Amino acid sequence: MKIIGITSTTILSLLLAIAPSYAQQERQGEKQDHPQKEQSKQEQAKPAQHAQQERQPAQQQHAQEQHAQQQQQRQEQTKQSQQHAQQQQRTEQNNRSQQHAQQQQRQEQTKQTEQHAQQQQRQDQNRQSQQHAQQQQRQGQNQQHEQAQQRGNQRAERSPEQQHIQQAAWQEHRSQHWDSDHRNWEQRGGYNGYRIPDDRYRGYFGQGHDFRIYGLPFLVVGGYPRFQYEGYWFSMVDPWPEYWGNDWYDNDDVYVVYMNNGYYLYNRRFPNVGMAISISM
Repeated sequence: MKIIGITSTTILSLLLAIAPSYAQQERQGEKQDHPQKEQSKQEQAKPAQHAQQERQPAQQQHAQEQHAQQQQQRQEQTKQSQQHAQQQQRTEQNNRSQQHAQQQQRQEQTKQTEQHAQQQQRQDQNRQSQQHAQQQQRQGQNQQHEQAQQRGNQRAERSPEQQHIQQAAWQEHRSQHWDSDHRNWEQRGGYNGYRIPDDRYRGYFGQGHDFRIYGLPFLVVGGYPRFQYEGYWFSMVDPWPEYWGNDWYDNDDVYVVYMNNGYYLYNRRFPNVGMAISISM
C-alpha cells in the first residue's frame, strides 16, 4: 500500500510538472497560429475590398450618369416649358392681332355705314333741294303763264296804229337767210352791254323763266325792235329766222339766256336757235 501511494504521488507530480509545459506550448502554438489567421483573414478580405473598390467607380459613374440624365431631363423640361411659353405667346399675339383686325374691320364697317348714311342724307337733301327748286320753277312758270295770259287779255288795249308799227318793225328785222345773217357775240367781237346781276338773273331769266313779248313796252331804235321786261330793255341785234311764224313775238314763249359770254333770246318752239341781243337799263 505504501508502494502504491508513492507511485501515485510520483505520477501526480509528473502530471503537475507536465501540465504547465503543455499549456505553455499551446499558448506558443496559438501565438504562432494567430498571425497566420490574421494574414488569412486579410487575404480573404482583400478580394472583398478590391471588389468594393471596383464597385465604387461604377457606382460613381452610374450616379454621374443618373445626374446627367436628370440634368438633361430638366433641360428638356425647361426647353419644352420655354417652347410652350413661346407658343402661348405667339397664340396670344395672334389672338390680339385677330382682335385688332376685327376691331378695325368693325370700325371700318361703322365708318362705311356712317358714310353711307351721310351720303344718303346728302342725296335726300339734294333731292329735296331739287324738288324745291322744281316746285319754285313750276310756280314761276305758272306765274309767267298767268302774266302772259294777262298780257294776252290786254291785247285789245293796243291801238291799230301801235300794232302796225310793231308789225312793220318786226317784219323789217326778219332774216332771209338765217345761216348767213346770224352772228354770235364771239363773231361780233364780244358782248359789251349791261350785265344782269346773278341773283336777278336766277330769279327771272334762263330756260325756266319764259315769257311773251306781246303786251310789253315796245320801241323801235335805229330800225331795231326793242322791248322791256323786268325793268331791262332788250334790243334785237340778230334778225329773227325766216321760218318762224309771222306773229311769233305775240304767241310764242321766249326766254333770255347768258352763254358764251353774251345774251341770247330763245324761242321755246325752236330751242336750237339763239338770237344775239343787247341789254340796257
